[in-house]
Amino acid sequence: MNQPRLDADAVDAAAEILRPVVRCTELEHSPRLSAIVGTSVLLKRENRQTTRSYKVRGAFHLISGLSAEEQARAVVTASAGNHGQGVAWSCARLGVEARVYVPTTTPRQKRQRILALGEGRVELIVTGTSYDEAGAAALADADRTGAVLVPPFDDPRVIVGQGTIAPELVEQVAQAGTAMHTVLVPVGGGGLIAGLALWLKDRRPEVRVVGVEPLGAASMTAALSAGGPISLPEVDTFVDGAAVARVGEVTFPVVRDLVDEIITVEAGAVSTEMLDLYQVEGIVAEPAGALASAAIRTMAGEFGSDDAVVCIVSGGNNDVSRYGEILERSLIHQGLRHYFMVTFPQQPGALRHFLQDVLAEGEDIVVFDYVKKNNRETGPALVGIDLDDAAKLAGLLERMEHSPLHIEQIPPGSPLFSFLM
Repeated sequence: MNQPRLDADAVDAAAEILRPVVRCTELEHSPRLSAIVGTSVLLKRENRQTTRSYKVRGAFHLISGLSAEEQARAVVTASAGNHGQGVAWSCARLGVEARVYVPTTTPRQKRQRILALGEGRVELIVTGTSYDEAGAAALADADRTGAVLVPPFDDPRVIVGQGTIAPELVEQVAQAGTAMHTVLVPVGGGGLIAGLALWLKDRRPEVRVVGVEPLGAASMTAALSAGGPISLPEVDTFVDGAAVARVGEVTFPVVRDLVDEIITVEAGAVSTEMLDLYQVEGIVAEPAGALASAAIRTMAGEFGSDDAVVCIVSGGNNDVSRYGEILERSLIHQGLRHYFMVTFPQQPGALRHFLQDVLAEGEDIVVFDYVKKNNRETGPALVGIDLDDAAKLAGLLERMEHSPLHIEQIPPGSPLFSFLM
């Protein structure tokens, strides 16, 4: 069998296959982000794609290219959610049976959508606590049953399918009457950015391609430092669509050779950007979908006033039940929410002193919970405090320092702080 091509021509060929199937998603100007960085920022709305994620591009391209005999054997895949939806939708259209393995961290909304989009052709199997564990189970299934494995990123057919965003971008930016200086791309296993870089660096080499990883799952950064893919010992799964412990063997050399820069963004910044996208632009983005535009906040001053910057909003499959955690992470990131352990002596007036003298500027208590020491007594109180201005923290800490109460701030990153999340 001929090896699948991995070049700009293959991306163009994939675009012809996908043109009647996937949407050419909107490219929208963001006045909010443009004001932050001082140049035109455009959002490529793949959250409005069929299945609400770009992943359907690679999935359909691979499955539609299988022989009739291969399609009859069924396909199997592993996914954090969006790739599984792309496979499910593609199999429903092509009449192919599928088994989709997802980790327990996959939000319920994504699991339900996989089944709904599969229209009865998909068996959903929940296993493992990470994408990589689900991936091992899917690989074992393919070896055991002969089903065709559909990788979420590490396959040339998937990579060039994802890369079909690139020619769309160039045409849309030209129609907007500007020139693209930089494109910011979320990075998980590397399929999307590899596909975009293949086409752009061949057809528009002047465009700067920047990858954005979650700080808690920076597997491409680790691979570039090590000279090849390595497995991260731990992965923060908050940005579930990009929480990959090991990048692809196929994607890595493409990223190494063609991508200009990889940067990381912490989860709190992603959460803040998700909320801003929703509240200002009316865009529902999942954490991975907000990675690129979250990163642009750190790049003010890097662009000329005539440069156009594109951020890929890669997906919009966010579970509404997660918004409490998203708001929490955002407030902490902005310095508007802080947690303390407060020991109140067993004497009258201690709590009143804390409320009147320590919280003298009207700070809001959002959590107050005594920590139980044993059956007969309670320990200190866990107190969460919201500020209306991050600059007011210094005054609050000074009043705490002069208080007779024993007050200890819980720093972000401590084991207790992690428990609160």
